[in-house]
Amino acid sequence: MGSAIALQDCRALDAADPLRSLRDLFTLPDGLIYLDGNSLGPLPRAAPERIARAVQQEWGEGLIRSWNSAGWFDLPQRLGDRIASLVGAGPGQVVATDSTSVNLYKVLSAALSIAAADGPGRDVVLSERSNFPTDLYIAEALCRERGFRLQLLEPHEIAGALGADSAVLMLTHVNYRSGAMHDMRALTAAAHAAAALAVWDLAHSAGAVEVDLTGADADFAVGCGYKYLNGGPGAPAFAWVHPRHADRFWQPLAGWWGHAAPFAFTPDYRPAAGVGRYLCGTQPILSMIALECGLAVFTAAQALGGMPALRRKSLALTDLFIALVEQRCAGHGLVLATPRDHAQRGSQVCLSRERGACAIVQALIARGVIGDFRAGAPDILRFGFTPLYLGFEQVWHAVEQLRQVLSDRSWERCEFNRPQAVT
Repeated sequence: MGSAIALQDCRALDAADPLRSLRDLFTLPDGLIYLDGNSLGPLPRAAPERIARAVQQEWGEGLIRSWNSAGWFDLPQRLGDRIASLVGAGPGQVVATDSTSVNLYKVLSAALSIAAADGPGRDVVLSERSNFPTDLYIAEALCRERGFRLQLLEPHEIAGALGADSAVLMLTHVNYRSGAMHDMRALTAAAHAAAALAVWDLAHSAGAVEVDLTGADADFAVGCGYKYLNGGPGAPAFAWVHPRHADRFWQPLAGWWGHAAPFAFTPDYRPAAGVGRYLCGTQPILSMIALECGLAVFTAAQALGGMPALRRKSLALTDLFIALVEQRCAGHGLVLATPRDHAQRGSQVCLSRERGACAIVQALIARGVIGDFRAGAPDILRFGFTPLYLGFEQVWHAVEQLRQVLSDRSWERCEFNRPQAVT
């Protein structure tokens, strides 16, 4: 895309897009360009009716009988199997449950138990310095509790730092700030070569990029249900455990839902076989049903080429956005913070700017282009590109609005520079 890109070029791309019908499966306000699906996915069109039916019929009329008659009880496993098909896992290896943070606590605790059982001397958990903060907080707390040490590194330092004292490598596959994507297969192999375990956070990967946990021979993974999986605010997350580890240790939150026979009501804990032991308490059924609607969209996408087709469109959308920003917004201090290399890029594009990044995002939102802002050094304007519902013409208009905000300096207005609770 070296030559100038015109609006009609983007319209031609939309006309040839084999995935364009998937947008009809979502409810999105007219005129809105939604570039924040990496923070919260939009509402699946089927969700309101399905949730209403669950409330009015399954809960309202079926009452407690719906645990059996409506299939509530095994929702974590059924949804887990749907997620498994998106992340390269096998049937019965994933459960949908709890939050990403809680699930990370479970799997990292189990990984540390395995490392401790394998012998003394391995007491280091390695992670990326710019990993999502909650991952680092949980790792820090567990390291303090269990006598391990957390070592934070720059991406280029990670492989070389793995050694005889390494217990666990804990990484987020796609960095939340930059959109940079790690080579899961290579880094997992490097961890295993050092006799360490690999724990992956797929919060910005699942449903957005192709993931092959089995092919990468990863050990543990967790991920998010409300971003690219479109399960709704606070949707249940998921946990995956490689079968070779699933029965080795209890996870620390040994609740009744993870018991081998929860309705036997025995006073002692006997963990369920496999990944089922990574459940804890009673599941949030209405949220599970909303997540089921989000996952159903991927069933429709499967008939149109599945994750490989979604990934191709994601890369085309992000390539287009980068090219348009560089053509139409040059001279306004924007710096690309996301790798150009497809193998190193997730499904988002991040731009840094020395001043005004948050205000620019707020000015764009006022114009109907929703992205988000991440503070740091440098500050980041962050844009997520979900190929399920985003079109190429929308990308052109989003960049045009960005150009106007920068050119007329409307981002300097007071209303765009007030602190927001959520950015």
